[in-house]
Amino acid sequence: MMRMRSIHPLSEIALVVLLAALIGVARNKTLLTDAWRGEISKAAVVAQPAQAAEAVPMPVGLAQAKELHDSGQAVLVDARNADSFVKEHISGALSLPLAVADRKKPPLPKNVTPDTIIIAYCNGFSCHDSMELGKILIKAGYRQVFVFEGGLPEWRDAGYPTAGGAS
Repeated sequence: MMRMRSIHPLSEIALVVLLAALIGVARNKTLLTDAWRGEISKAAVVAQPAQAAEAVPMPVGLAQAKELHDSGQAVLVDARNADSFVKEHISGALSLPLAVADRKKPPLPKNVTPDTIIIAYCNGFSCHDSMELGKILIKAGYRQVFVFEGGLPEWRDAGYPTAGGAS
């Protein structure tokens, strides 16, 4: 009876990885050659999407929002409707309801420049108005827009100052 000699499992793995690498290099030869020369490959340009992705504001936590607000480095903007703002809002916040944000040109007062740090908020984690407002503000040319996802409920629960009435 003839006995077959088997290849060691690690040798098999190494062989599969080597073959995969050779196939990958062969299929992407142009892309790799252009990258080696420091050129932009036509293949890479074709593979890119036609439109850039929509800019999305980054989230900011309670401690960061409080610190930026207290130091005067940021403006807090309430995305909730005007009635909710009048009932209660974060002290010093501006009201910019999502429903009117697109219609206002510019959406914020003149003293809020495109370089001002803006933190949008609404009714907490289940409310997405602040994220939508943040996207609108970015499209309007504001460059440093963040979203405080915990919103008014997290601020209030932490014992931080709130106010009522119009701003």
